[in-house]
Amino acid sequence: MKQRPTSAQDRQARTSIEALARALAALDKPRDVAAFLHDLCTPAELEAMADRWRVVPLLVKGVPYREIHDLTSVSVTTIGRVARTLEHGTGGYAAGLRRQAAAAGTD
Repeated sequence: MKQRPTSAQDRQARTSIEALARALAALDKPRDVAAFLHDLCTPAELEAMADRWRVVPLLVKGVPYREIHDLTSVSVTTIGRVARTLEHGTGGYAAGLRRQAAAAGTD
């Protein structure tokens, strides 16, 4: 059975995530971020993250799940998970969309 992490382990995990976030935030060129992600993640992890990110704008536009699946081949289960995160998450997807729009000059 999986054991519940201790508060020290929780703190360590949060610290590690914050350090990773700082490293990503310090990279200012998309090619540098891509290189970092390729070094950090397995091909399957990268594909999963790219799939999630690809469906975010479609969900925000209100495209139905089945149509998103037809357009992207991303599973309806994954699309549903992303939709729940958009609704109840910490706002990371929304922040990414806003920053991307601002960088493109369409904000």
